[in-house]
Amino acid sequence: MLILTRRISESVIIGDNVKITVLGVKGNQVRLGIDAPKEVSVHREEIYERIQQEKNQGDRNPVLADVKPADSEA
Repeated sequence: MLILTRRISESVIIGDNVKITVLGVKGNQVRLGIDAPKEVSVHREEIYERIQQEKNQGDRNPVLADVKPADSEA
C-alpha cells in the first residue's frame, strides 16, 4: 500500500485521468474531491461491497422466467 500525506487543497493523481483533492479535514473526517471520467466508477468502500454482494447474489439466483411449472394432471 502506498501511503501519502496531503494537506488541504493538495491532490493525488492516479493514472492520467483521476485526480483526488483534499477539500477539508474536520476531526477524524476528511473531505475528498474526486475528478474522474464518467466511465470510472467511484464508490465509498461500503457501497462498493454492497454492490459486489448484490452482483454475487444475482449470479447465484438465476432468473427462472422460462421454467414452466410441472403439469399436476397425470
